[in-house]
Amino acid sequence: MARTEAGAMDGKIFARIGAVVFIGVALTVTAIEMGSKDDEPDALATRDRSIASQDPLASELRRCSAIGEAGPRDPGCLKAWADSRRRFLGQRGSATAPVPAAPTTLFPNVPASGDRKEGHRGDVTAPAMQVEPPRPEIR
Repeated sequence: MARTEAGAMDGKIFARIGAVVFIGVALTVTAIEMGSKDDEPDALATRDRSIASQDPLASELRRCSAIGEAGPRDPGCLKAWADSRRRFLGQRGSATAPVPAAPTTLFPNVPASGDRKEGHRGDVTAPAMQVEPPRPEIR
């Protein structure tokens, strides 16, 4: 009986040693990976700067991305996006590029906020409601 207890103890010790070694290896690999990821953003920033210096369209698209909501109203951004779209789709010449449409409003009868005068309410009629047609009775 002493032999089986000693064999069981050896198995537990080996399992514990194996677990400690596994945790040590996992922590080492994690530390190495975390250290190597710090170098990647610098490489990406350098690559982006070199691309922007070679391609004016890329720098214009970056500028348009940085200006946020004003981008869709900026004529330079509209042209850059059209050029980028044309380049992506493989189209040649600007004759195939779509003409940017004027911005549409959700409520065309209401003037834009910049056009409104202080204290003046424009035509604020509500849109007409549509009545549902009568349904035939089911018998």
